[in-house]
Amino acid sequence: MPIYEYFCDKCDKKFEMLVMGKETPVCPECGTENIKRLMSACGFISKGSGGETVGASAGSSGCGTCSSTSCSTCGV
Repeated sequence: MPIYEYFCDKCDKKFEMLVMGKETPVCPECGTENIKRLMSACGFISKGSGGETVGASAGSSGCGTCSSTSCSTCGV
């Protein structure tokens, strides 16, 4: 069951929500269904056998600072 990030067009709030099955999410602030699902960056850190960091995702990539909801904006 994934946790998604959303943005409410009505009250301009950004929030996360656990969505199960065909559940329709609503804004917890104002209750509207007029929301957009945002593209979230998932992150992980790979550790070597000695505990050293050997790789990371999201935060170290060019998209880690992107505020767009569509990758077509930057072409990545």
